Amino acid sequence: MSIKLEHINYIYNPDTVYEKQALKDINLTIEQGEFVGVIGHTGSGKSTLIQHLNGLMKATSGTLFYDGKDIYAPEYNLKELRTQVGLVFQYPEHQLFEIDVLTDVCFGPKNQGFSKDECIRRAKEALELVGFPEKYYKQSPFELSGGQKRRVAIAGVLAMRPKVLVLDEPTAGLDPKGRDEILDQIAFLHKQTDLTVILVSHSMEDVAKYVNRLIVMNEGEKLFDATPREVFSHYKELERIGLAAPQVTYIMHALKEKGMDLPVDVTTIEEAADAIMRSFHD
Repeated sequence: MSIKLEHINYIYNPDTVYEKQALKDINLTIEQGEFVGVIGHTGSGKSTLIQHLNGLMKATSGTLFYDGKDIYAPEYNLKELRTQVGLVFQYPEHQLFEIDVLTDVCFGPKNQGFSKDECIRRAKEALELVGFPEKYYKQSPFELSGGQKRRVAIAGVLAMRPKVLVLDEPTAGLDPKGRDEILDQIAFLHKQTDLTVILVSHSMEDVAKYVNRLIVMNEGEKLFDATPREVFSHYKELERIGLAAPQVTYIMHALKEKGMDLPVDVTTIEEAADAIMRSFHD
């Protein structure tokens, strides 16, 4: 169930004074089961890019294939695609609207045409997957905390059993504890299932910790596409486009300059701690 983009271009407001090319000749393949991060400063094209993945936006030119089929073909079923590629927007709790949590999460499967019993079964399964407590199932979603609302919104997409979960800044506005809980849950989901996860984030620490592959967008172009370790080794280039590496990268460089024999390509605090401990024992 791969997603393949071939020469994708997208222009906002074409043939007007407000014309802006948001995506420039993007070529990209995402295989089933990958955990991919997408980073870039505001206006880099990352949100525009992910909205192409389930056909929400249509490329000005180029072709997009899902599972080998051209999604721009006249006979292609975009409604079916959107159940396979689930998109969770920034502040997804703004999409909550039903009388209680369980009814809200049932909305997607209900739209897919499943029976009431099957909708409830899928909703409960999805809520369990995101670690949402059963005692709140009958509570109004508007009475929940920010982190709980976020879990409900993600469960609403998971209840449709997508093959791909696309998350646009899923932890925006949450405190550090809430952020870690949401991302740990998504990482757990990814490990337990064959779910493809595409995570858009502003946090270098988050993408360094969770993703296996990192795509860097800059002014509508794909600047880097590699492992986080490889991408963050280009931290000087990242700085030039208004990004940075995780803080731990700078700490390791500083320690090496002070004479410690340390690797500078670590990306997480755990890796840094291990490397520093080893240096004392060597």
